[in-house]
Formats: sequence, C-alpha cells, structure tokens
Amino acid sequence: MKDGVERPKRVDARRNEEILLDAAAAVFVTSGVEAPVRDIAARAGVGTGTIYRHFPTRADLIIAVYRHQVQTCAEAGPELLATGATPYAALGRWIDLFVDFLVTKHGLAAVLQSDNAGFEALLHYFLDRLLPVCTELLAAAAAAGEIRPDIEAYELMRGVGNLCIGADNDARYDARRLAQILIAGLRVKP
Repeated sequence: MKDGVERPKRVDARRNEEILLDAAAAVFVTSGVEAPVRDIAARAGVGTGTIYRHFPTRADLIIAVYRHQVQTCAEAGPELLATGATPYAALGRWIDLFVDFLVTKHGLAAVLQSDNAGFEALLHYFLDRLLPVCTELLAAAAAAGEIRPDIEAYELMRGVGNLCIGADNDARYDARRLAQILIAGLRVKP
C-alpha cells in the first residue's frame, strides 16, 4: 500500500496466493486447521517462508482460506444458474458445494471461538456473501414454479448447516445426501 491506496495484486501474485490457499484448504480437510505449516508448504510446492511471507500468523492463513472458499462458493451460484438445466438443478448443485464447504471445516468452529477479531468478521462475511447468492437461486427456482415460494435463504442455509454437524463424528453420516433430501422437499407438487 502506497500513499494509503491499496493496489490490486498482479495476476501472477493472485494466482500464487490462490495456490497457497487451495493447498492450505486441502490440508485443512485432511488434518484440520492446526496442521503443520510445512505440510501446507509441501502441498503448495513452496517453502514455509513463502507461507509466512503471505500469511504471518496461522490466524491470517485460516481467515484467508475461509474467505477464499466463501468467495468461490459465492461466485459459483450465478455460474450454476446461467449454465444449469433448470434453476432447481442449479440450486441443488450449489447446495452440494455449500455442503462440501461446510463439512471440510475440521477444527474451524473451535478456532472461531478465539479472541481474534478477524474471526468475528468471518461470520458476517459468510452471511454477506452467501445469503444473496442463495436468495437469488431460490427466487429463480420459485419463479420457474419448481419450488415453494416461501423459502428464506437464511432458513435453508441454517438447515443445511445443521445437517452438516454430524459429519465429523460418523463415517456413515452423509450430509450431502441429507441436504439433497431437504432440497427435494422444497419441490412443488405437480
């Protein structure tokens, strides 16, 4: 930042950061958010110093990964709506992505309980970015006559989130399947 103005990152710098964030997300899925930085660096094909240069603290890295994944999920909604066979199909696919996002957050809930102010802002970021996307998908499916029109995005996301809670404790628990059953219940009866 020069003269108080933040400059946009170069394309290659953004790409490199995305590689680090994707590697960290993949390691978090298998090992949780307390995974060693060396594991993330190895997955990204960089040294640990590169990770610390971009993200000086573990909290910085966790926040960046979470924001990156929320952004990816948010950007998927309009794309799915534009390319899906129907708005209902787009909604179902987006809910699958949302479930995948939620069930891969091993250890994140505990970390979010910390005193770090950045973590507190994550919940607001999550809602600010994803509620409008879910609202748009629901509205499109309702306008097409595919689902009931009285479904609120917050209710649906909260319900899906609650279905994802059991995924950590039982290998037979299939949160995606349960979310699909929930989405099927939104359909308008012919």
